[in-house]
Amino acid sequence: MVMSHLPKRYVIVLLMFICTCICYVERVGFSIAYTKAADAADVNQSTKGLILSTFFYGYAVSQVPGGWVAQCIGGRRVLFLSFVLWSLITALVPLDPLQVKTLVVARLLVGVAQGFIFPSIHTVLAQWVPPHERSRSVSLTTSGMYLGAAAGMLFLPSLVKFKGPESVFLAEATLGALWALIWFKLSSELPHRDSLKAAGPGFGESLLPLSEIKENKGRLQKMKLENGVGSVHVPKIPWKGIILSLPVWAIVINNFTFHYALYVLMNWLPTYFEQGLQLSLQEMGSSKMLPYLNMFLFSNIGGVVADYCITKKILSVTKTRKFLNTFGFIIAAASLMVLPSLRTSTGAVVCSSVSLGFLALGRAGFAVNHLDVAPRYAGIVMGFSNTAGTLAGVIGVGLTGRILEAAKIEHLGLSTPESWRTVFFVPAYLCIFSALIFLLFSTGEKIFN
Repeated sequence: MVMSHLPKRYVIVLLMFICTCICYVERVGFSIAYTKAADAADVNQSTKGLILSTFFYGYAVSQVPGGWVAQCIGGRRVLFLSFVLWSLITALVPLDPLQVKTLVVARLLVGVAQGFIFPSIHTVLAQWVPPHERSRSVSLTTSGMYLGAAAGMLFLPSLVKFKGPESVFLAEATLGALWALIWFKLSSELPHRDSLKAAGPGFGESLLPLSEIKENKGRLQKMKLENGVGSVHVPKIPWKGIILSLPVWAIVINNFTFHYALYVLMNWLPTYFEQGLQLSLQEMGSSKMLPYLNMFLFSNIGGVVADYCITKKILSVTKTRKFLNTFGFIIAAASLMVLPSLRTSTGAVVCSSVSLGFLALGRAGFAVNHLDVAPRYAGIVMGFSNTAGTLAGVIGVGLTGRILEAAKIEHLGLSTPESWRTVFFVPAYLCIFSALIFLLFSTGEKIFN
């Protein structure tokens, strides 16, 4: 098997890339399948917004617990259990748009299960990936989201057309179960001694205790690394310092904005193409996947550029993060403002591709910054950050449904630019604000020892 000849950390990163890819196939797939079934049942836009946003409520509440659990028992176990849970729910719950309560509960539980995934990924990355590979490893891992979204947009509309919306759920559950089995077989919890020596300073910094020996009624925690490195004393997690840190809040705010824009476009672009531009997703062919392919491409370009600038000492870590984040978010904002004015298929696809591509480029700034400022607590900081990103989904997807419902009444439909202008201008303004915050308050230095 090819993977057996790769260094173990490459196998881990590749599997986590596939993990994020499958997660976003599921998210895009639900949006496509539910939208088709809901439109056939004449469900209104507000109800659609409720169902599409329910996932994020469950996703939000499990982020910080996910980071904490991953730090305590290991990200490998948490990732496996999360995939098993959401795959089972997806396979067992029927897609009936009129059974609103059933869908709400199901999407809530899928959100809870998937909420453990990204904090666990950052915990595993902090364990396995040395500092000089962090930007491109995080970028490759997270770029799976965009490739998954692109694959979903390309293949799933045809699956819905020929096999029905329910078939999407079964396909997604099968992918999730297969990944869980492969992950369980090929992954391992901790790097070995030779990996630690080879990687240099900063590698394995998130290795918090997997077993604790309590002394003096729990006041002292001892960690014994299971890879033979030895025993070290570990301080308590600096919850207050993390919560009050301005650099952490700069990450949190940018994560909120990134996911607001991403989730609004991911969940409402199908509606924009079909009702705003009067296009058929089926007839658009492969062009509808270009925005997500662009994200995949630009995410990896950002990671490679960032690591190159840092390793060649062209820019400091701080300046590299700030430059890529600011550049990406400002271009994305400009593209979002132009998007509702373009009324052709080509114009809309190109503009949305530029918006999402440069948002992904910006991830080489704020998204990798978790590992810069708090490598030992990367999963926990990611939990806080991704909670904000999830709340962006709750707010953005639901709010967009209400905006469109009001616009539909005011403009007698959703086919005019005015109906969609507010939808795209809100994330554009957020991008500008967030870029300024990151420019002022972020750092590439480690602030939690």
